[in-house]
Amino acid sequence: MAATIFLALHAVHLTADFPNHSPWMDWAKYTDEGWYGDAAIRYFQRGHWHVPGDFNPAAALPVWPLLELGVFHVTGVSLTAARGLTVFVFVLIVLASFLLLRRWQRASGPQREPGLLMPSVAVLLLAVSPFCYAFTRIAILEPLLILLTLLALLAASMRRRTILAVISLGILLPLMVLTKTTAVFLTPSIFWMLWATCGYRLRPFLRAAWPPAAMASVLWTGYYFLIVRPHFLADYRYLFDANAYTFITPGTALAVLRDTVLDGLWMGKVLYPLACAALVAVLVVYRRSVHPLIVALALWVAGYAAFLAYHNNLQPRYYLVLAVPMTLLLPLACEELARRAIQTDLPRPLIGVVAAILVAAIAIPDALQMLDYVRTPEYTLVRAAEQLRRTIDADPQQNRLLLSISGSELSLITGIPSICDDFGTMELPDRVSAYRPGWYAAWNLVEDDKMEALAPMYHLSRVAEFPAMDDPERNLLILYRLDPPETEPSTQHQRRPIPPSLRTKLGQQPSVDQLQH
Repeated sequence: MAATIFLALHAVHLTADFPNHSPWMDWAKYTDEGWYGDAAIRYFQRGHWHVPGDFNPAAALPVWPLLELGVFHVTGVSLTAARGLTVFVFVLIVLASFLLLRRWQRASGPQREPGLLMPSVAVLLLAVSPFCYAFTRIAILEPLLILLTLLALLAASMRRRTILAVISLGILLPLMVLTKTTAVFLTPSIFWMLWATCGYRLRPFLRAAWPPAAMASVLWTGYYFLIVRPHFLADYRYLFDANAYTFITPGTALAVLRDTVLDGLWMGKVLYPLACAALVAVLVVYRRSVHPLIVALALWVAGYAAFLAYHNNLQPRYYLVLAVPMTLLLPLACEELARRAIQTDLPRPLIGVVAAILVAAIAIPDALQMLDYVRTPEYTLVRAAEQLRRTIDADPQQNRLLLSISGSELSLITGIPSICDDFGTMELPDRVSAYRPGWYAAWNLVEDDKMEALAPMYHLSRVAEFPAMDDPERNLLILYRLDPPETEPSTQHQRRPIPPSLRTKLGQQPSVDQLQH
């Protein structure tokens, strides 16, 4: 019941800001939910999804915008609809987590028959997590990637290899990659689950693995060669080029690994170290007989953490992909340790008390923090966007096209068409020249490269500014009207005529004393 109530609270105040003054400073709240749903937004606002030369991530990541397209067909384009879809995805994440834990809680022997306690604890911890609350209420790619991974684990864990299981896994694997390309780091977890389901035997595993693997390969290569390569190859390649600037280097390796581990505290200052400790304890205690789901979840965490370290761009939103498996690992590992403790004749009441204390130590502070976010919503971004829209609409003679790094986000909120000032397959001066935007929205200041691109074609007239959100580097949205350069006659080589009364011959100029008098 408590988990249901907290899950329902995720759907309250959907257009509110990402919690201001939270521990998670992430620029995704200004950009990502617009960028990665841009294809659906533009389809309804422009009649086509692709804007040549601009940022078009849907060429490589089409799954999320296709889902939004279906929702917008019913609701219209709105921030509420996009975020409502994300909350629905999180509800499915919780349900899939429950089903996965229930299935793999069963083991040999009647004493290992499944109960509801451990899956219910996991569901509660997910539902009250303020970290999950913050990042599953903005329309980003990570929640859908988590859901598809959980569904793939469920499909891989079906002991009867039916046609449905093969087809499900064969479809889910390419859907994961076409949702977010970093899904490739999660595939070892899925194939380990399939390996465990096949009893750790090679031939049954190969018989079970090759049909979905072949189907996934055909679907992905078909999408690439039939759709991407002939039409959108430049946009596809650009997505990888734009994200290839933060590779780990030998000189930074240790520092990056340290930060990758320590930043896991974003998930929860109690949950994260407890989950890590419980996982290590299980691996030490059980060694070769570790619960297969524990290994699968550990591979999930290790695979994605390897990507985070390799990419060396430790944004809090990326850790959402780790938060769910870490949250599931804690009660699962604790249950395994409790079973071993019971076998050593530790009293059950004592184990129950310790477990209750651990759950309370995580759930109560998390629930209080989440309730604080629910009670104190702020709407500074939506308010700023609406004021920006009214300012633009008040000048109907000016082209409504907006240039901004947050342009897609503003388009989602206001319906104003936009292009990005940062990412795109065309260089910014060429893109500005081709599309001739009428307005420019910058955060706090106009960066030098943006001014360099705009100055030859426009004069920037500062029209209005709107305070929004809490990032000290991005808390003032400034709107500029882009006017043609002022055309004043040049006076550099022109001499103004001297009035006759002031004309003098050489030697007749007044002295300094005469001028002073």
